[in-house]
Amino acid sequence: MAPPAEDSAPGPAVSHSTGHPAYSQTLPREPRSAAVARRLVRTALTVWGREPLIEDATLVITELVSNAVDHGRLPSIRVIVSRPSANAIRLGVVDRSKITPTLRTDADEEQTRGRGLLLVDALTDRWGTERYRWGKQVWAELGEGAA
Repeated sequence: MAPPAEDSAPGPAVSHSTGHPAYSQTLPREPRSAAVARRLVRTALTVWGREPLIEDATLVITELVSNAVDHGRLPSIRVIVSRPSANAIRLGVVDRSKITPTLRTDADEEQTRGRGLLLVDALTDRWGTERYRWGKQVWAELGEGAA
């Protein structure tokens, strides 16, 4: 199935295996997509026998999707769950914004939003951004040290 045109509304979300061992799904750039992304993460980690990572991974994917919903430009995002090694998993969210996320270090306790990357940083082994000509992928890796 071809990706939706940039100016069209996204159709129903469809999961696709992107090869062994990865999963990806195109979702509407809407807050409700975080629940679908969490299901995709749970499914992949269960298939791979990485259940101990599910709680942290679902929190991380929720934050990555939330950032893409807030800052993306087009009506859809892409969630990717892959295994860069036998023990590690990589969660990624692709959007069409070129704005690179930054880790907030200010201590404004009255600010209720904007601290999601602090959670991502705390729960993952590493995270970063891959920039593309048309946007970016924000990714995070978990579990490299786990057996």
